[in-house]
Amino acid sequence: MSKWQEKRLGEVAEINPESISNKNFYNTISYVDISSVKEGILYGVCNYSINNAPERAKRILRNNDIIISTVRPNLKAYYFVKNDIPNLICSTGFAVLRAKNKIVSRFLYYLISNESFINYLSLIAKGSAYPAVDKKDFINAKINIPDLATQEKIADILSTYDDLIENNNRRIEILEQMAQEIYKEWFVRFRFPGHEKIKFINGLPEGWEVKKIKDFGNIITGKTPSTEVYENYGKDIMFIKTPDMHDTVFTTYSSEYLSEKGHLTQANKLIPANSILVSCIGTAGIVSINAEVAHTNQQINSIVLNDENLLYWLFYSCRFLKNTIELYGATGATMTNLSKGKFENLKILMPKQELVYLYNNKVNNIFSHIKTLLYFNQNLIKQRDLLLPRLMSGKLEV
Repeated sequence: MSKWQEKRLGEVAEINPESISNKNFYNTISYVDISSVKEGILYGVCNYSINNAPERAKRILRNNDIIISTVRPNLKAYYFVKNDIPNLICSTGFAVLRAKNKIVSRFLYYLISNESFINYLSLIAKGSAYPAVDKKDFINAKINIPDLATQEKIADILSTYDDLIENNNRRIEILEQMAQEIYKEWFVRFRFPGHEKIKFINGLPEGWEVKKIKDFGNIITGKTPSTEVYENYGKDIMFIKTPDMHDTVFTTYSSEYLSEKGHLTQANKLIPANSILVSCIGTAGIVSINAEVAHTNQQINSIVLNDENLLYWLFYSCRFLKNTIELYGATGATMTNLSKGKFENLKILMPKQELVYLYNNKVNNIFSHIKTLLYFNQNLIKQRDLLLPRLMSGKLEV
């Protein structure tokens, strides 16, 4: 039976080991900000020249480093660096952990991503609006560490799940690129089937017309049930907010759910599956399709389509409206705020119906495969998250 020892985190990991301030040898950097990371997934990096990099871009990352947000740790912005991204730098809003000798980096990552450790950080975080922890908090955090062989076994078990999830994410990304490239080829570059025989008038194919978003269906602006009534929330119906929509074609789950009681307080706001969700307040122009019936909060306008044969074409058409939404939603304040009235009157170039139907049929299997992979990943995450605390507590022998 493996032996577990209580240690301080600072004994097993270096905290913030390198800074770009004293190693200014990069010409360009790949920058990771807090918004780029969520629950072990890196959604992308921003490339900058060293002279134009954000002020907070200072912490050097190496393969097998671990990053975790020091601000609002309950939001679970953490990531294990395993890809060879050149000149990778992260924000000073992260703590960087680098495993010391006889500590398995991947095991250390699972330890800090365990719910109990996240709850600990949230408990000791200081401040009200943006509670945060500092370097000393990480150094002094008490953890339990088993022998090296046990660390390796635990890391192998859990990383099997993460490797499958990552592989599925790559497949999803390729499928999305395929569907989007066909959309661009047909509806942006106008190289759709039969385009050689179509007459163009003022640069546009004959028969195409400008329509408003409201012409495609009913527009529903979401609403938040009273958070003071605990019974409004439960496990019955998805309650989608903008972060649930990031970097996904289909929203298959949400961070919060409503109870039947919460739903009934705003039953007219319920949206059926396969509606198009568009964020119009705050981080505007994020577009997703709800995989199940759902409610949304007031930052999201949803299009309940009159004709679902337009679904995938209109999905990408809305994604291409991001700049327009940000422009028309500009209020002079720091936050974009596009009203329902302005949103439903945004204009979209509508091809002939038979061409849109043809596109929808062509990409239907692609989108169905994406949805299947998303649900498969959801199940893998659930299984991993059930195993993780039992393995990390030593209750489940390996």
